[in-house]
Parts: sequence; C-alpha cells; structure tokens
Amino acid sequence: MNAAIVIPTYWADERMGAYAPGAYDHATELHAPHPELERCLASLEQVRDLAPIILLVVCPISATVEVSRRIRFICEGHPKLSITVVTNTEAARVIDVVNRMMPRGSGECISLRGYGAIRNMGLAVAAVLGHDAVIFLDDDEVVLGPDFMKKALYALGQETRAQLPILAKTGFFYDRTGSPFADTSKAGITQKWWTKRFEFNRWMRRALAATRISRSNYVCGGLMALHARVFMRVAFDPFITRGEDLDYLFNLRLQGLDVWFDNEWAVNHLPPEQHQRSPRFMQDVYRWYYERAKLAYANRQNDLTPVTAASLMPYPGPWISDELDERVQRTALVRSLVTREHAGYRRILRTGREDALRYAREHESSYLKFQSFWPAIMDGLWRNRELASMFKGAR
Repeated sequence: MNAAIVIPTYWADERMGAYAPGAYDHATELHAPHPELERCLASLEQVRDLAPIILLVVCPISATVEVSRRIRFICEGHPKLSITVVTNTEAARVIDVVNRMMPRGSGECISLRGYGAIRNMGLAVAAVLGHDAVIFLDDDEVVLGPDFMKKALYALGQETRAQLPILAKTGFFYDRTGSPFADTSKAGITQKWWTKRFEFNRWMRRALAATRISRSNYVCGGLMALHARVFMRVAFDPFITRGEDLDYLFNLRLQGLDVWFDNEWAVNHLPPEQHQRSPRFMQDVYRWYYERAKLAYANRQNDLTPVTAASLMPYPGPWISDELDERVQRTALVRSLVTREHAGYRRILRTGREDALRYAREHESSYLKFQSFWPAIMDGLWRNRELASMFKGAR
C-alpha cells in the first residue's frame, strides 16, 4: 500500500478572532525553543518502513516566509524522513486548480484555514502524489514504537467477517498520565452539563475490551487512517468550527460506510496547556448546533442513510439531540457566574447562542452541496502533473 502520513502543524496568528473558524486549539510561536512538531518528527525516526510525510503548515499568509523558513530548518534536522512541505504558497496553487475544475469557491473548502478544509488539503495533496492511503497525525503527538506503520495499515482495505469494508479506521491516545480515558476528577459544576467524558469513557471501556477491530462511535483525528476508496469519495466538512474528525464519521455513515476502531493502535498525546476556555466553548456551541442542523437536513434526503442520536449512544448521541439547548444555556450561565471568564460567557448567553443557531440554519445544506462535487474534484487531482511537479520541488 502506497501510504502517506499527513501532519497539520499550526503556527500562531495573534490577529485572528477567537471565535473565527480558523482559531485553533494551539498554535506554536514562531520562535518557540521546543516546538511540538520537532518532538513528533523525532518520534517518527524509529518507525520501520515509514511512509512519506505531508506537512501542512497552517499560519497567517503574512508570516508564510518566516514560518516556512522555521519549518524547513526543523525538517533539515531529520534527513532520514521524506517530507513534503505544504505552505500557503503551494496551497494557493491547489485552490486555483480546483476552482478551474469546479464552481468558483470550491477551492476554499480545500485550504489551510479551518479544521475541515485543512484535512481536505491533506487528502488533495495525497491524491496529487498518488497515495492510496492517508494516515493523519497531529503535531502534538508522539508515536510509541517502530511498528507504528504496521499497526496503522492493519486491516485497512480489507473486510470484516460480515464482509463490511474497512476503509476508515481510528486508534486512540494515552494522555500525560498514561491513561486512554478522559479525566473525570475535575468534573465540577462548570462541567456538569458540558462534559462528554463519562459518556466517552463508557464507550471506550467497551471498545478496548472488544475484538481488535470494532465498529466505532469515536474518531481520534490525530490517529486516523483512510483508504483511497473512501477519501476519494467522501470529504471532510469545511463548514464545521471544530470536531471535524468525529463529523467525518457522520459523513461516512450518511454514505452507508463506517469508521472502525483499532484497540492496538495508539499514540501519546502531549498538548500544551490551554488558558482561555470560553473561545473553545463558543466554537463547540457553533459545532453542535451546526451538526444537529446538518444531520437533520441530511436525514430528510432520500439518497442518504439517516444518522440519528439513538444510533450514536452512549456517545456522542446526546450532543445531537434536544438535550443540546439546555446544556448550552446552563453551562454558559454557570460559567459566567463562577469562572474568571465572566465577560466571555456572558457574551455567549447574550448573543452567542443566537449567532450559532443562525449559522446552523444558514449552512445546514452547505456540506452536502460541496460533497456533491468532491469525487469529481479528487478525480481531477489524482496524479495531477502540474501540481505533482510543484510538490516534488517542495521536498
């Protein structure tokens, strides 16, 4: 199998609004002495039969030259790794080619801005270079041993005993304490209506005790493998503010496909500490209102497989159910009273919820419209000579 490892790496943009679709969980400062990317690449050096790496460099356009210089310096420290660097410069060429093939604006759904569009850029570059499998990693992760590739590709492209295709699979991560479970020790009043941790842990315990490959209700975007038979057919959603990995599971189910969980494939996840939580909460409010509206719209289409809250229990079903409204309101109210981020949560109560609902209504059909063009876009990008020659020069 001709696989590629795709790693998005995020670099700071202080001018970006906290609630913008391009506001990311963490971004590395240009002059950071120990960037997460360096640690991630170092861990990959131990891997046997390592696939080529596609590095997606996410940064403000104005900082492209400086960030690219820093990225290439980091890559030069790992000469054994085959790395294709994709910056705003190369991404603009991909967008131009897509816009020539499809209606104007389609290319913005494949870009280096916004979680879903960034994932789509990784798939697009993999198609240009002729890779028939993509393995997603995050730059704040560390692989655990030399058999990483063997585990990543295990069962991919094969079938279950029930003759169901395994075209998308995910693993899981250990946190800093070495646990695969979400930490529930700090689930106080501010988390009471907004924690997925208990639901997630119930699901994870069952999955870890099951057979190696089982049907998944969970996706770790930083440890995900996709076969070309699925990524050439189904796109990530560029209209979702965050959670594009779990959303991809929903997108596959709409098409009658599944994500599978591999309970022997894991990495260490070592993210930097977050300081402000209200911006992330606002993104989550947008995310879940949009997700609920999108799936309700999709479920009304005759040519798609319905995806319901009941089919996603115990996790993440409640988050696309009628429970969501009360969860948002109570959480924002409590946090506006008892946390230091009073202003941020009060703003969410006053206008944030309505803004998120409006966004959901306006964009409920947007993904499916874009998805209708995706197979043709990817067919046009597959081994595209113009772009392939550019990326060969970017290595």
